[in-house]
Amino acid sequence: MSKQEEKKLFIQTLGCQMNDTDSQHIIAELKEHKNYSTTDNMEEADLIIINTCSVREKPVSKLFSEIGQFNVKKKENAKIGVCGCTASHLGKDIMKRAPYVDFVLGARNISKIKDVVDKKGAVEIDIDYDDSTYQFAQSGHNLYKTSVNISIGCDKKCTFCIVPATRGDEISIPTEMIVEQVKKDVAKGAKEVTLLGQNVNSYGKRFSDKREKTSFTKLLQEVSKIEGLERIRFTSPHPLHMDDEFIEEFAKNPKISKCIHMPLQSGSTSILKAMKRGYSKEGFIKRAKKIREMVPDVRITTDIIVAFPGETEEDFQDTIDVIKEVKFDQIFNFKYSPRPNTEALELKDLEIPDDIGSKRLIDVIELHKEHQSELMDLNIGKTVTVLFDSLKPNGEVSGFTDNYCQVFVKGSDELLGKLVDVKITDATRTALKGDVVN
Repeated sequence: MSKQEEKKLFIQTLGCQMNDTDSQHIIAELKEHKNYSTTDNMEEADLIIINTCSVREKPVSKLFSEIGQFNVKKKENAKIGVCGCTASHLGKDIMKRAPYVDFVLGARNISKIKDVVDKKGAVEIDIDYDDSTYQFAQSGHNLYKTSVNISIGCDKKCTFCIVPATRGDEISIPTEMIVEQVKKDVAKGAKEVTLLGQNVNSYGKRFSDKREKTSFTKLLQEVSKIEGLERIRFTSPHPLHMDDEFIEEFAKNPKISKCIHMPLQSGSTSILKAMKRGYSKEGFIKRAKKIREMVPDVRITTDIIVAFPGETEEDFQDTIDVIKEVKFDQIFNFKYSPRPNTEALELKDLEIPDDIGSKRLIDVIELHKEHQSELMDLNIGKTVTVLFDSLKPNGEVSGFTDNYCQVFVKGSDELLGKLVDVKITDATRTALKGDVVN
């Protein structure tokens, strides 16, 4: 195909890190098979794609106003595609409400992008589709960091979560494919990999080729053997499956970043039961304490949903208790919103009034701010090792510590892709500043 026939792709990604990786797959597939290059200017694009999220209600409600604006502003004959989780659960309804959409591609069907992009009216949303062994085209997203899906789908039945209905049953990606992908990215300059799955701890329980089961701990051991790879991150593990073998590997393996995401959701054992999370308030605290004891510099992050149907004031105070006990380094806070295809819809009569939910959310945010300031200030005066990956416009370079805290220093692109010692001189609630140690 000649240079004159090169086409422009504008892609907007909403939601989680897995969506980011899916978008990189879309970009790479369209570049290799359809001669698309990306653009940040939607109005010059030949193809506009929105990769959607349906975990919260608000992004879904915004979708149709966004694609409506794209339709008004796009150049003549430019195509619009809707991909991701919202595409999975709305399917043909997207085209009914927005007939100018050219194709709809569900989260479980990303490998079909090259087949649907030129097929007006295509709707591919099969949540049982298996592309776990599909070899995606090579992405060139971030030179120093990469992310690799280790599984697709989710077998959990959390009553608030739409993901199993949009991404289907869980299938693990073969270990050798994951290792090979990381090796390729390391050869291109990556120093850090993030292993992605809806529940990484259940990796290895089911493969499409019926091979022998394995474990996430064994996968971590295999990936850590890759020469030139400095850091391994992963998200998200499930507190229920954080067994001693996993925690010990997390603690002792020097390549594993000492930051762990432990999605609490609620601190109330009765609400956790209603959510079908499988652990108790006490069980969660015990796991978090064990990790903090074994890894003194660990950063623990979490997700919290307030105002789940039936949540009493006592239940909410249980959540506050856990926050005070664990002192999370980062909390992703949400007020419950009902999602289609979830069991929690049956609890409509128990929904919490919006004003109470909003107050509870603010209480969590304010308490967490106190803890953040306290925890971040402890870093002042310390010397930490930072992998720099981003050049900022104000003469600064930023990167992350081993426990995934963002650090800014004065510097140039010479620092990019390097592990450098930095003495911390200042802290905000969300980032650190320091000087390079020569």
